[in-house]
Amino acid sequence: MHNPSGRLQAAVLALLAAGSLSAAAAGRPVQAWITTGDQSRLLAREADLRFGPGQPATTVIEIDPSRRYQEMQGFGASITDASGILIQQRMNPAQREALLRELFGPSPGLGMAFTRLTIGASDFSPTHYSFDDMPAGRSDPELKHFRIEAQRATVLPTVKAALAINPELKVMASPWSAPGWMKSSDSLVKGTLKPQAFDAFARYLGRYVSVMKEEGVPIFALTLQNEPHFEPDNYPGMRVEPEKRAAFIGRHLGPLLQREHPGTQIFDWDHNWDEPDSPLTVLADKTARRYVQGVAWHCYGGNVKVQAEVRAKFPDKDTWVTECSGGRWSPDWANNLMYFTRTLIIDTTRGWARGVLLWNLALDENDGPHLGGCNDCRGVVTIDSRTGEVTRNVEYYALAHASRFVRPGARRVASSEAAGQLSNVAFRNRDGSLALVVANGGKEARAFSVRLGKEQFSYTLPPQSVATFAWDGKP
Repeated sequence: MHNPSGRLQAAVLALLAAGSLSAAAAGRPVQAWITTGDQSRLLAREADLRFGPGQPATTVIEIDPSRRYQEMQGFGASITDASGILIQQRMNPAQREALLRELFGPSPGLGMAFTRLTIGASDFSPTHYSFDDMPAGRSDPELKHFRIEAQRATVLPTVKAALAINPELKVMASPWSAPGWMKSSDSLVKGTLKPQAFDAFARYLGRYVSVMKEEGVPIFALTLQNEPHFEPDNYPGMRVEPEKRAAFIGRHLGPLLQREHPGTQIFDWDHNWDEPDSPLTVLADKTARRYVQGVAWHCYGGNVKVQAEVRAKFPDKDTWVTECSGGRWSPDWANNLMYFTRTLIIDTTRGWARGVLLWNLALDENDGPHLGGCNDCRGVVTIDSRTGEVTRNVEYYALAHASRFVRPGARRVASSEAAGQLSNVAFRNRDGSLALVVANGGKEARAFSVRLGKEQFSYTLPPQSVATFAWDGKP
């Protein structure tokens, strides 16, 4: 019987056997997921593409999985008091379970694998508190009054549920202030850490790690202070200059964690890109440097390029992005998609970030609850405080284009930087699969090819849009 398709199949198999045609060139499929700036497609699955030997587009992104860079932990957002209150007290059990599985569960969930907690209150808390508050003029150097009760019904069950869904989730934590009695201001607002309180504050942070471990929440890393060069006037904050941070880490917190909690790392800085000399000063201190495993960055000032510059001077120290928020101050959805994808996902990881965190995981329809501080910040999702209904914001989609496809243990791999408004970053997961995130920041659609060795596929990305391509990397 005449069977041309059978002859074609036999010919392909023969070429494969002879080594003249790889499995990828024979049509290995590539998943394509896209979010467009006009919101017509939101993390939408496109028809599969195929690797093949055809003519490449003018713009080519070269992928070289043999050139490997940092190991990734992943992407996520902070479980603030506001987020915990909304998830635990403004959603019914079915809504809560569905949202947490969507955020922390594997595909089709976002697979968030990194989160941050506040040690005491931030501006996104209904009251200002530490875990060891005392009346004015009194102190508690033995920490007899240490309690985490303010977060027991909100933050704690939320992070425990997230860990149950994703056991690979890493949890870091940062204080916005030491207890007031440890500070020059005798208040959670303003002031600096008193030198005579260094030992007590180190034990305070160590006690927090112990209590959270007892509650089933291992703390992967600490910073000693959120935004240590900023003293807000209406919510907890504390200025800690680099020399003081170095002394505190080198003589107090570092030795304590090494002795009592050797699995908990210290990240210095936890502030903006615009003052790289501050973490460099801490790392220049030989005693402190022994205990600092990484540098944490925020996005609110400066240029992301300083991440790589600091790392070049201390290549044994990891890089992390631990806070960035969107808000009503930037209402253009497409511009936000480009910023969060190009800067927070692509540029930070090309700049050695092992993990990337946005700020509030969830806020309500009034951008809260909060007390002082930011009154127009936006959460990754918005939860209606009356109904529990969820709105997925632009930050959700920017995160999803990486967090769903880049798993803990993935390695960033080499990918050429395309010309113009096209930017990209590539990763190889532990199972060998590859993920490529591409953003087109231009006003026109851009055609490009992705080349892996002698194989390639092509795609045209609409303006101000982002796509993730995922494929099996095994030959």
